[in-house]
Amino acid sequence: MIEKGRISSFQMAVLMYPTIISTSILSVPSITAKFADKDLWIAPIWAALTGFLVVYILIMLSKLYPGQSMIEYSTHILGYKLGKLLGLIYIISYLINVGIMIREYGEFIMDAFLHETPIIVVMGSMVLVCAFAVRSGLEVLGRVAQVFVPIVVILLLLIFSLAIPDLDPDNMLPIFERGITPSLIAAIPTQTWFTEFIDITILLPFLADREKGLKWGMISVIAVMVSMVLCGIISLLLLGDIVSSYSYPVMLAARYISLADFLEHLEAMAMAVWVLGMFIKISVVYYVLVLMVGQWLQLPSYRPLVFTIGYMSVVYSKWVASSREVLNHMLATSLVFFYITIQFVIPALLLLIALLRNKWSKHKEPGSRLPTNAVSPEKSSDG
Repeated sequence: MIEKGRISSFQMAVLMYPTIISTSILSVPSITAKFADKDLWIAPIWAALTGFLVVYILIMLSKLYPGQSMIEYSTHILGYKLGKLLGLIYIISYLINVGIMIREYGEFIMDAFLHETPIIVVMGSMVLVCAFAVRSGLEVLGRVAQVFVPIVVILLLLIFSLAIPDLDPDNMLPIFERGITPSLIAAIPTQTWFTEFIDITILLPFLADREKGLKWGMISVIAVMVSMVLCGIISLLLLGDIVSSYSYPVMLAARYISLADFLEHLEAMAMAVWVLGMFIKISVVYYVLVLMVGQWLQLPSYRPLVFTIGYMSVVYSKWVASSREVLNHMLATSLVFFYITIQFVIPALLLLIALLRNKWSKHKEPGSRLPTNAVSPEKSSDG
């Protein structure tokens, strides 16, 4: 097997939490505010329904084809040629996805702190660190997440609690001023983060307790939803109607903190939280991409691919967008349909086809009688 390591379903959930939340806590409040205004915090609740569906679909496919990822069982569902073509499409889409994540990381670090550092250095250094984590295997990634994710959650909650004196509850009212439609529209781009739960298609075959995969997958979706709702509420109560004017409202919230003229400007703490989360996010998606390529090429080991694919990802991240504004516009427009199609619609179609094929094969088995013109064994022996 290409990966010999094993993780628990709990570790899978812990890995997926920062994989989704690291970029969403920065971008989602601003994006949803443009569509839903004061109802921006409701959008993640509607969008989470897609997350639940993605997890359920992938768990069902995993039960139908145990021990296989989407790259492997797609050839059984669609046939060898179409399955291989679909696998190639997923590899290309994941290369795009990793490139976008790396570019988001580079743009944010450049904008917040390292203004004079070349962006290729910022992105390349992170990918290099992630490459060593990916080469170490899935078990190492699971243990790293178990250590870092609680730190990320505690620091994030600390930042939010310290911002409470500056929050204005009146900024949240009135709720549903223009009805439910704006929050539903805002949920469309928000779904792209929840569809990233497709990453578990690579993780499920390596679970030591697969029977708990659905439970912990759903818990992870709930945790992501609650975190996104909390970030939206904090941003709204702090900034009011001008949330959409800022690219990273949560980071601005950290700058607002002032406690007894002693504890102020905690953006460095917020940055530490975000960098830890981005390290896990890039490592997980990078690992999924490398394993997909290894499975598609049917290699005995994925490790020789790690640095090559890392280099390609950094190069593509430089090409993916000309600026941060263009990247944010892509995330709110064209990339929405790209992600929903690749990460939700296609897996749903695969499950539908797999169920129909299984039903058809079971339907044929009971009716597999001898044709009317066939010679029975008794008659043939009488000759």
